[in-house]
Amino acid sequence: MKVLVAIKRVVDANVKIRVKPDNSDVDLANVKMAINPFCEIAVEEAIRLKERGVASEVLVVSVGDDRCQEQLRTALALGADRALHVKTDSVVEPLGVAKVLNAIVKKEECQLVVLGKQSIDNDNNQTGQMLAAIGNMPQGTFASEVECEGSEVVVTREVDGGLQKIALQLPAVITTDLRLNEPRFASLPNIMKAKRKPLEVTSPEELSVDVTPRLTTVKVVSPAEREAGIIVSSVAELVEKLKTEAGVL
Repeated sequence: MKVLVAIKRVVDANVKIRVKPDNSDVDLANVKMAINPFCEIAVEEAIRLKERGVASEVLVVSVGDDRCQEQLRTALALGADRALHVKTDSVVEPLGVAKVLNAIVKKEECQLVVLGKQSIDNDNNQTGQMLAAIGNMPQGTFASEVECEGSEVVVTREVDGGLQKIALQLPAVITTDLRLNEPRFASLPNIMKAKRKPLEVTSPEELSVDVTPRLTTVKVVSPAEREAGIIVSSVAELVEKLKTEAGVL
């Protein structure tokens, strides 16, 4: 079966985020970018499915400007077979990405779509669910284990009461959780080989998809800095401060 993996270009998880002076957005000037960590897990899982002989081809897709190709090449170096860059210079919201992926699933006849459960920049946790709804496909979210059995894929997902196993009929959508796997590192030979792997470029217009933003960012501000705590001498003093200063009692 053919597996489609969606990846997103985000600020590296180890970088301290800065807000622009005019509070219009996050300052990305001279900031290291990387594949979203949850998307790395999705790529790793798709490659493992191919190594087990379950998947015949792994196609990675990213939506954004030309800079996304750097992350696509990284995914190719990790072991993906092909890359598809859906080029657009506008801000694409989760609904727009879901529509784009649905068009690609139909065009490429993909049987399984694997995505990270959320991106670390916006933390929306929406694209996978929207894709499943638009494409009328079953979904297994927050997957901590994936097993393919014939025309089904069995997903173990973490819920409040423990673990839940669900069987999905293909084609299906899976979103990955942190404990699904440990992503590999790209070796230098594979990085060199990735330069020769096919990277196609298309656009939302060519896919007949409208990705016009429906939301407007009003203001971006840094979170309030945490104030230093104080030490109280008794329970009575603690209760008094919770009443008078914190206002929680």
